[in-house]
Amino acid sequence: MRARKVAALFLASFAARGETMKTWDFQTEKVDEPPAGFSFGKTGQGRPGKWVVREDAGRRVLAQIDTDDTDYRFPVAVADEPSIKDLRLEVNCKPVSGKTDQACGLVFRYQDENNYYVTRANALEDNVRLYHVVRGKRSQLAGWNGKVAGQTWHALAVEARGNRFQVFFDGKPVIDAKDDTFQNAGKVGVWTKADSVTWFSGLSLKPHQ
Repeated sequence: MRARKVAALFLASFAARGETMKTWDFQTEKVDEPPAGFSFGKTGQGRPGKWVVREDAGRRVLAQIDTDDTDYRFPVAVADEPSIKDLRLEVNCKPVSGKTDQACGLVFRYQDENNYYVTRANALEDNVRLYHVVRGKRSQLAGWNGKVAGQTWHALAVEARGNRFQVFFDGKPVIDAKDDTFQNAGKVGVWTKADSVTWFSGLSLKPHQ
């Protein structure tokens, strides 16, 4: 009930201001420190992620820089608010390095660090995947195989409406799937895997009414 109320207030506040999107651009955050308004978690084993703001070509980005190569290790950074169910969520992400993985992901309908949806692109595997994570166990719902270049900025987006999820990579629709695991509102954020050093820029959220 509280999550639905927060989501409704979020939509109402957008409408009142004539806005349709919220963006976290990190430009006013301090370099080498965690960004304000985010909380951090980890699914699986290994060390927690280290999330700090860095600079790239004159702009500030959110970076996960811990290189623990534990395979089943998924650091997550989530915005403290809002909690929302139906949305379009998008981020620009750059897989910088990693020998085990070079992954950048988006989480949505995030309940806690062991329960959420995630879509991610991987530069070592050249694919995009959609998963749900239930009680810490990650299960694939759908996937797409195609070039994901390392050391390159990419646009990753997901649209969630009810039980339907559409994933877009560099503006191209690549996944269309359905799942009923998480039907309530949740938080949104970004995600990496294993030793991935990944940069994120311009996380944006648009609610679907």
